[in-house]
Amino acid sequence: MVARKSLKLPIVLAVIMIVLLAVLAVGWVLSAVFGATSDTSRAPLHWVLLALGTTFIGLLLAGVIVYLVLSIKAINLGRRQSNFIDSVTHELKSPIASMKLYLQTLSRHPVSDDERAAFYRTMIEDVERLDRLVNQMLDTARLDAHRARGDVEQVAVDRLLAECAAGVCHRYRVPAEVVRLDVEPCAVHARQVDLDVIFRNLLDNAVKYAGDPPEVEVQLRSHGDGEVIVRIADNGRGVPYNARSKIFGRFVRLGQELQRDKPGTGLGLFIVREMVKRLRGRIRVSSRSPGPGSLFEVRLPKEG
Repeated sequence: MVARKSLKLPIVLAVIMIVLLAVLAVGWVLSAVFGATSDTSRAPLHWVLLALGTTFIGLLLAGVIVYLVLSIKAINLGRRQSNFIDSVTHELKSPIASMKLYLQTLSRHPVSDDERAAFYRTMIEDVERLDRLVNQMLDTARLDAHRARGDVEQVAVDRLLAECAAGVCHRYRVPAEVVRLDVEPCAVHARQVDLDVIFRNLLDNAVKYAGDPPEVEVQLRSHGDGEVIVRIADNGRGVPYNARSKIFGRFVRLGQELQRDKPGTGLGLFIVREMVKRLRGRIRVSSRSPGPGSLFEVRLPKEG
């Protein structure tokens, strides 16, 4: 769920700027009064007031800049939340409308056994789509909540990657050969559910945004300094350079929500980044070489 940000900082900043503005106005009046007299004994006070006024002007300008930055961030967050609402609405309405249509057809018209079986398969897929959406929302809620360090174990990353790849291929009904695995036996001390969420999201994105025909390559290596490195590459359109630092934000999706041809909520990569950070790891995205596409690299310490 959406983390509620405190309004304390903007309010305090606004109060400080108002106080500075009031003090600055009083200082200007006093400076004008003392500056108008020719009494040399008051000259030091005049310069003190001038110095304080200059400092307050600098602080006021800094406050305005910070307030402007906070306002821009709030506007961008509002836009991303609007995109999120559009995407979630679409993700909810599409499978519900599909199941409603099939159920109405089954209840009102005679259908053959083959058609009935096809309808049931499609409805199960729609239910699974809703289930994935709910699970993704729950994963986001768990990120915002305090999580105890429990159920930590030695997880075989090579086996986990193979399971995730098989699950994603089954979901998109593509041959298992679409995801080519080049892995060596590696283990990480972590919660298996966290690693499962990380790699399922990355592989899901890789297959979903891959080209035609889709090609996904997964490489797993154990580094000598106690790190496990996972690289997941696809042959899709790739991520523009100026968007690579943005795609890990909450609700961020590239382009206009209602013009996209791929479903999603803009939460998958945000969840991945936060879980990688909690495992004291790193994640980055770059261009696949050679050829078009994206390359996501995850580095995790073997001992969490």
